[in-house]
Parts: sequence; C-alpha cells; structure tokens
Amino acid sequence: MNPVDASTDESEEVGRGGAAAAGDSPGESLAGRAAALDAVDELAAYRELFVLDETVYLDGNSLGALPRSVPGRVADVVARQWGELRIRSWEESGWWSAPERIGDRIAPLVGAAPGQIVVGDSTSVNVFKALVGAVRLVHGREEQSTGAPGNEVEGQSTDAHGNAVESLISPARDASPVRDEILVDATTFPTDGYIAESAARMTGCRLRPVDPGEVRAALGPRTAAVLLNHVDYRSGRLHDLPGLTAAVHEAGALAVWDLCHSAGALPVGLDEHGVDLAVGCTYKYLNGGPGSPAYLYVRREHQPRFDSPLPGWNSHAEPFGMQARYAPAEGALRGRVGTPDILSMLALEAALDVWEGVSVEAVRAKSLRLTDFFLECVAGYVPPGRVETVTPLAHTERGSQVALRCPDAGEVMRRLIARGVVGDFRHPDVLRFGFTPLYVGFAEVERAARALAEELA
Repeated sequence: MNPVDASTDESEEVGRGGAAAAGDSPGESLAGRAAALDAVDELAAYRELFVLDETVYLDGNSLGALPRSVPGRVADVVARQWGELRIRSWEESGWWSAPERIGDRIAPLVGAAPGQIVVGDSTSVNVFKALVGAVRLVHGREEQSTGAPGNEVEGQSTDAHGNAVESLISPARDASPVRDEILVDATTFPTDGYIAESAARMTGCRLRPVDPGEVRAALGPRTAAVLLNHVDYRSGRLHDLPGLTAAVHEAGALAVWDLCHSAGALPVGLDEHGVDLAVGCTYKYLNGGPGSPAYLYVRREHQPRFDSPLPGWNSHAEPFGMQARYAPAEGALRGRVGTPDILSMLALEAALDVWEGVSVEAVRAKSLRLTDFFLECVAGYVPPGRVETVTPLAHTERGSQVALRCPDAGEVMRRLIARGVVGDFRHPDVLRFGFTPLYVGFAEVERAARALAEELA
C-alpha cells in the first residue's frame, strides 16, 4: 500500500486531537513517544553519514546538512585530480562526463530512467531552458501539423537547426488558434515568475499567473506550456503532479515542473506520470552543498526536438570541432551549455552516496511520521491560538515541511535559532520547519516543538 494513502486518516486525527491522539495511553509523554519512535526508525542509522551536532536542524529544505563523504572527495579533486593530473582529469577523472553521470544518479530519486537528466547551471537557468524549450516544442509541433515550410524533409521533421529527426510528439489538437499562452503558478518562488515572464517575451507568448488549484479551469486551446511547483516553498503544500500533468496534456500543452522542494523528500514519478520537462536544485534534500548545480530533465521522446534557448559548446554534437554552425548533441546532453563547475559538481556526486540502499518510499513514510508528530507536539505544547498551521494536514497535500503562521514570526525564529533550534522565516509571518528524514529524529522534533512553545508562552 502507498504510505501516503495509508496515513491520510492519521494526519487528520493529529490535526483534531493534539497531544492526545488516538493510540496514546494515559500519562504517556510526548518525549516518551519520541524515544519509542526513534527506537524503531529504520532510517536512524543514516544520521551518522552527516556532519551534525546537538543543534536541532530543521532547515534542510533550504540547505541540506554536509554528508561526511564530501570533504575527502573534494580534497582529492583539488589535490590530486586538479593539482596533479590537471588537464588530464577531464578524461582520466571523468570530469567531462560528470553532468550526465550525476544526472543518472539523481534519476531514480525522481522516478526517471537513465539518459534524461543532465546536471549543471542554476535552477533559474534550467527553468529558462525548460520553459522556452517546452514552448518551442509546441510551436514546432504546430508548424509540423500545418505543413509550415522547412519542417518536412523526405517524410521526416527537422529540428530548429535543420537536422532531420523522427517526430515523437503528437500533433497539436488545434491548428488554430496559435498556442501563445504560458500558465505559471501565481504562488511560485519569485524567480520562477521572473524567468517565466522573460520566456514569454522571447517566445511571443502571454504570461498568465494562476493559482495551482485553478490550472484545470485555465487551460485552453491557446495554452502552450504550464510551469508549476511540485511543493510550494512557503506553505509546504504538495500539488497533484499526476493529475495536473494529465490535464495539461489533455489540453494539448506541455508540463514543466519545479522539483526543488520534493526531490529527495518524496516520490515524484517523472516517467510514470508523463512529465515533459522538469528542473530542480540539489542543495536541499539532496544535500549537494551551497550553490551546488541544478538539473534539467527532458523526457526521452522530446529530446530529438528539444531546442535549448542557450546552445553552448558543451551541448554541441562535436564540442571540440569548434564549428561556426551549431549542431546539437543527441539526448539529454542538449541541456548542457558551458564548462561544468567541477568542484561543486563532484561535491554533489559524493553527497549522493548517502542514498545507496535507501528507497524514496521509506523516506516519504518517515517524512510523514515526522511532520505528523511535529504537528501533534505543537498542538500539545503551544498555547491555543498562538500559531496557525499553514501546511495542509492531508498527507496527499503535504510535502516535507511544516509552515506555521504567527504575527512575530521573524523574532520568534531568531530566538529559536539562538537556543539551538534552526528553522527559517518567510515574510511576513511564516515559520518554516523542514524535515529531512535521513538525519532528523523524533526526539529532535519534540525538542523543537517544546522550544517553540516556551518562546510563545
């Protein structure tokens, strides 16, 4: 049974019952419950793979903790690969192939087969590549269906650079009107909105911000692409990726998903649910380090016609040919642009070692137990009416964070951090607590809720 579905009722009970949730025996303390939960935690041993101290660290949804495997690997990259091998490391140390090699390691964490993810650049840059690329795919499909000049070569279609390819994209459902609208999550992280506005200008589209709950109603014959967040960065709300992707496809458009707050915290299922393009950062639940490179997913069937708005020598079919005319490489390599940031990229590769033997389903199951228990502790400890829970209680609508609203949130968080409980604050009044199942335990959750209650008393 899917752990998300199996636990929905439990979530609702926590929301109603507070500290006296169903199953508690009289007099049993939350601290005792925490110890019991830690004792049977199948992921507890993974905490030892991270550099941690006595601080309760609940900000992994902003920056993940340092895996112990990283410092030694980075030292080797600097001292031996760079210091001794120097230029030879592009081949002998595998630097050149790192973007796709590391992409293939991220792939199973987001439900993708190998050969569809390339690592590099920032999330913002990859949002731009994905969204412009999605609109160009749709416009190219429309030109093909209407027999526009230059799109037919001996029964085959051509990409934007004149190369013959087999089209794997279904014809547009409507030849008219032209698809000239991009829908974007109106509650998105601001950068995604800025990038979407720029992408709309570049592609001649109109940008239309909509609430994720209104996407289905907003879809229409003019919709070219839709940019959505899997988990809302502020509230922690989990959006319906399978259902919304299906609705976008039914309308004849393409779906682009931002996975920054879901990858490494819960199952994504990119291949299973037919997602067209996706992007994500690696410094949150993937623990890649500050500023670690992001990634771009291009579904395999779209790769022959994916036309990146940032073609670079690294994505050229012959990168060392130094040709004046651009010819894109095959596959996901089309998502590359310039020289990879090797130090941070190989730090990320080492960080991914912690995932060996870990299933995303087990991580999700613990994430829900952690957030349920935190909500229960907050209900049991915090004075009534002092905070409002922003994050949905239903498991099917919750990511791996809990957001609480209180009028003096900024000052409250500063005091919590001073006493060793680290979360973060989002303007104007939201306390965010992120729960990384690989290194957060239940005793820490209880301690955090108790500290919060003391600060709010």
